[in-house]
Amino acid sequence: MNACRLALALGLAGTALVAAADECLPKVEQGWVRSPPVAMPMMAGFARIENPCAAPVAVVSASSLSFAEVSIHETREIDGVNRMREVERLEVAAGGLVELKPGGLHLMLYRPQTALKEGDKLSIALKLADGREIAGEFEVRKPKP
Repeated sequence: MNACRLALALGLAGTALVAAADECLPKVEQGWVRSPPVAMPMMAGFARIENPCAAPVAVVSASSLSFAEVSIHETREIDGVNRMREVERLEVAAGGLVELKPGGLHLMLYRPQTALKEGDKLSIALKLADGREIAGEFEVRKPKP
């Protein structure tokens, strides 16, 4: 009987440890979307992705009900010309930070589903390689000088 109780206790303890590890999630903070010109079919989103967890994570896709499509891109200067490319996997180190900012990594937001204006707030979800999702609030605004 005591062996059964011990086995049950160990099983529950193991489940609790797995659940605790799953609870640590990166955070999307300071999200903003560049205020668009009238009738612009695409916009750009920026934020800080902080990973306070003990293990690295990877962002593999993004989505939002506010846009038909969302993807992760990076702008790089090649031979004096800024070029943009899609990023399929964005790694965030354990205890690390990745900044999505103008002129670097950013979210491309295609075909807004409604007219967006300065001050509007919307949610963008980032899907992690392990299947979990994290969401952040993004405010539509002009870039800070």
